Amino acid sequence: MSGGSFARERRILKADEFSSAFRLRPVQKTAHFVLYARPNDLPHARLGVVAAKRFAPRAATRNMIKRVTREIFRQSNLVNVDCIVRLSKPVNSKAGPATNAQLKRDLRVEVLRLFVSQRASLKPINSSPNLTISSAP
Repeated sequence: MSGGSFARERRILKADEFSSAFRLRPVQKTAHFVLYARPNDLPHARLGVVAAKRFAPRAATRNMIKRVTREIFRQSNLVNVDCIVRLSKPVNSKAGPATNAQLKRDLRVEVLRLFVSQRASLKPINSSPNLTISSAP
């Protein structure tokens, strides 16, 4: 996988795959997100992102959430696991701007916290104790 690409094989796309993961207990929660994870039989990790319109009414906000989540997931070096990140609380309203640097930084920190706190239990590729991901917007 190169640079900013996120191959189709690394995505959870089917409704039944999402449903089966949602039946599991959440493995991690932050102020706005819930992480569901389960082992898979693939040589790579897969990601699904759910950003409902009722919690992020602007499409630009939902797209930013998905981009940030995919970027952090790519850098987390997980294997043999399916992860679903679900937006669980409102992040902004139609009255405010769709995105801004502060919102992006705050959401990046939350998503990073999801993956870092579960990294050891979700079988990382390398055994490095520190996950170095830039928190710059």
